[in-house]
Amino acid sequence: MSLPPPFASATVVVTGASAGIGAELARGLARRGHNLTLVARDESRLEELAGELRAAHGLEVDTVAADLADDEAREGVARALEDGVHEVVGLCNNAGVGSFGRFQELPFEGEAQQVRLNVVALHDLTGRLLPGMVACGRGAILNVGSIAGFQPQPIQATYSATKAFVNAFSEALHEDLSGTGVSCTVIAPGPVNTEFGERAGVPGLWGAGPDSLWGTPEQQARAAVEGMVEGRRSVLPGILPKVAMVSGRATPRSIALPAFRLLGSRLVDRA
Repeated sequence: MSLPPPFASATVVVTGASAGIGAELARGLARRGHNLTLVARDESRLEELAGELRAAHGLEVDTVAADLADDEAREGVARALEDGVHEVVGLCNNAGVGSFGRFQELPFEGEAQQVRLNVVALHDLTGRLLPGMVACGRGAILNVGSIAGFQPQPIQATYSATKAFVNAFSEALHEDLSGTGVSCTVIAPGPVNTEFGERAGVPGLWGAGPDSLWGTPEQQARAAVEGMVEGRRSVLPGILPKVAMVSGRATPRSIALPAFRLLGSRLVDRA
């Protein structure tokens, strides 16, 4: 077991906690009795979720409204967690955004913001909070990657690159932490029916097709929390992520990249 059992002076941090997988991670951890620190930009949503969890489970649930892509705001969050009264025994790096389109046609600032949130914020918070966990000999990191990180993906060039970083960094870190009492788990979901499509600018495409193609935030969060508690290196929830991992590593890019480009171009033109 890696994530320690809940105790009164501990907290688990969940970023991107206002909706989707992040909110379900918070609910799943609360059901297990963990105090929480919820981080996201939307203060009203955070407070609503915190109130729900306090009422249902009698826990201490703190909220921090911050844009983790902003260096100054992220520094404030990290410093508050380092200096807080609670021991941080878990960190769920869930905050992230995506985009959909040909890189040269997308607003560059949005792409840069994506790198800052998906990569820099995750790397920074992990680096800031991990030493405390190692010093105590207990704790768990959970990073939310994606099957998009198993293969470069035209039409999602920046997003797939950021998730490739998350996937690789997390698995390597898990091995670095061997013997410390701390673990790093990465979950690589397939398509999940959340607000991701709306934020990526393709609401008409997100959720389309057979229901069997789409996972739910509840399913992903349940698998992620179980993996975090067990200290697993990686979690591939369902058949599609497992197929994507194997095919992404085995299929020559001379075949995969044109296929992704053609499929993605059709979807872009439909959107």
